[in-house]
Amino acid sequence: MSRCVWFTILTLLAAPINAGIPSVPGVDAPELAKLGSHNVGFRSVLFTHRNQPDVENGNMDGIEVPLTDRSLQVDIWYPALPKKGSKPVLYRGTLPAEPPRPPVDFTQNGIAVAGAKAAGTKYPLVIISHGYSNSPAVMTWLTENLASKGYVVAAIHHRDPNPYIVSPATRAAPNFNRPRDIVFVASELGAALGDLIDTDNVALIGYSQGGYGVLTAGGATLDPSGPNMDMVAGGWLKKFARGSQQADAMKLAGVKAVVAMAPAGGAPRSAWGAEGLAALTAPLLLIQGDSDPVVDYNTGALAVFNGAVNSDRMLLTYKQAGHAIALNPAPRNMRGSVWDMDWFEDPIWRQDRINAINLHFITAFLAVHLRNDDGKAAYLNVSVENSDDGEWNAPAGTAWGAYSPGSEGVTLWKGFQRRHARGMKLVRLPRSPN
Repeated sequence: MSRCVWFTILTLLAAPINAGIPSVPGVDAPELAKLGSHNVGFRSVLFTHRNQPDVENGNMDGIEVPLTDRSLQVDIWYPALPKKGSKPVLYRGTLPAEPPRPPVDFTQNGIAVAGAKAAGTKYPLVIISHGYSNSPAVMTWLTENLASKGYVVAAIHHRDPNPYIVSPATRAAPNFNRPRDIVFVASELGAALGDLIDTDNVALIGYSQGGYGVLTAGGATLDPSGPNMDMVAGGWLKKFARGSQQADAMKLAGVKAVVAMAPAGGAPRSAWGAEGLAALTAPLLLIQGDSDPVVDYNTGALAVFNGAVNSDRMLLTYKQAGHAIALNPAPRNMRGSVWDMDWFEDPIWRQDRINAINLHFITAFLAVHLRNDDGKAAYLNVSVENSDDGEWNAPAGTAWGAYSPGSEGVTLWKGFQRRHARGMKLVRLPRSPN
């Protein structure tokens, strides 16, 4: 049983359209990062997953794990009709501060208009799973931008416990909740959104803990001897591991594409194992920095890339980048300490630059796999794996900021500007022929 309540976020305030909006890329962004042609609407829905094991508060001995109704707010962005006289929303969020300081509140400007009337029907659906203790408010660079390109984007508030003040069992609870939340929300969105979405055309995008969530919900089966099995209270994760009667309840059938950014689940041992990663069949785009101090690159995205042998897969690597590759640039409220800023910003890479590159490749990837837009495949089939090796002797008179055509004899990555395809590596492997 579930209950669905539509509501408009009353706490959203008007924000000036020209004040630091993450979903609007800068002039140096690669070609496909730019906003699409649609106006963007915003609303939220509340779903309630009845009688779920409360693994955050259960005992490790497995005797007492209470059942509870798990309520999940889902923020939704969608192509919309103009709403005359309306101003865009101001998102609000909170992140844990450096202990023992209290959490820090922040605001973020957007382009979406709350309650705007939807325009059109049967849009592809993109479900987004944020990082541990994050919220959708930190990923509006992605959610608003994709909605402007003709996708309905649903981002889940996963309600994670504070990782710095909880027991190991509570800290491990998202390993159970994340894929369950994704599968449940996907099942509810069909009834809630009706003809606005095409429920047979779904992609999953996740960051960090959300990367673990979308890989698991996207088809990677959990290893029954994996490192998280004994950490989740009541043995509840074991009940959904590979080989169990409920294993399929962790999987969303028919997913057309999966994007995992700095995905957790690979250390100290893989949550899935070789057999679990081999179960992934949906096309896969992995993105990570090779100097990530939170999720090890070699056991993270690289291991998933090498292990997902039955998926047509790509790995985009940012050289010397750390973990902060998927959040908005730090809002003003989050620039008061290094701890707060490090949630959002990489010490080396400009955050708006990383986001623009992510948007470029995610846009191409979704267009190919959700819209059968083969013309966008040229942006993914780069001529050289190492971006620094790309060259383009542009014809005389070509504007300096022109995009590389990526045509024959041009190795500068298609859609990038001269001197702006630097510090990256993009590799691709096809699914196993067996």
